[in-house]
Amino acid sequence: MQPDLITLFIIASASSFAGILAGMLGIGGGIVIVPMIYYLLTYFGFDQSIIMHVAVGTSLFIIIPTGLRSAFEHSKRGSFKKTIFKKWFAPIALGSILGSYLAGISSFKGLTLLFATLASVVSYQMFTSSRKDEALTIIQNPLLNFSPFFIGIFSSMMGIGGGNLSVPIMSYMGIEIRKAIGTSSALGIVIAVPGSIGFMISGQVVENLPDYSIGYVNLLYAALIIPLTILFVPIGVRLAHKFERSRLQAVFSLLLAITATKMFWDILSS
Repeated sequence: MQPDLITLFIIASASSFAGILAGMLGIGGGIVIVPMIYYLLTYFGFDQSIIMHVAVGTSLFIIIPTGLRSAFEHSKRGSFKKTIFKKWFAPIALGSILGSYLAGISSFKGLTLLFATLASVVSYQMFTSSRKDEALTIIQNPLLNFSPFFIGIFSSMMGIGGGNLSVPIMSYMGIEIRKAIGTSSALGIVIAVPGSIGFMISGQVVENLPDYSIGYVNLLYAALIIPLTILFVPIGVRLAHKFERSRLQAVFSLLLAITATKMFWDILSS
């Protein structure tokens, strides 16, 4: 697996975009990184049974330094809710451990279907929120207390930082959006550390993995992607604090819709 110039350009562009989104929306960047690695591994002819697992495991590993940079930048601006972070830490971590185990025993079609469904939901959510400014209704529901555990499970299975789930829930709890984004960035690390370790372990017995892999985590892609996500995170943080997010959300929504459609097609045609 030797990346050519076109591959390097794709990696550079997507990684930069992922870094901006990680800083701006608190989503960790996995929603961009997972499909990028998925399609690159498909292009290089790797077995379909492992490509989604490698994409998810590698994405979680990348989220660790990316989330650290994003959380640090948001914290400097006072966008961090310590009480929520402490309350959600344990259930999110436990959920992530369970999620990485479930992903390890899931089929290619099952994991791809789950990610494509998530991409569709997030695409719709971002498109509708980009078109109107809604007065947010604060919800007081005891069921929200269970949400961190399920966020950990789902995010670890999908290779994402969980911001697309945790930010809306925190907003419904009455937390200011920028503090929700900053807190979500920190919680993404809590998801990514046990999640990536789980993927490293579960992939140890798997054959035909890409070179430079520890289990389902590919260190070559991580080494190419991490410097750019870290570099571009501060740009996203500045955008989150200065500009409206509607235009970027609309573009991102379109990209997600295209990605989800292609993944659904891959499932149907495989």
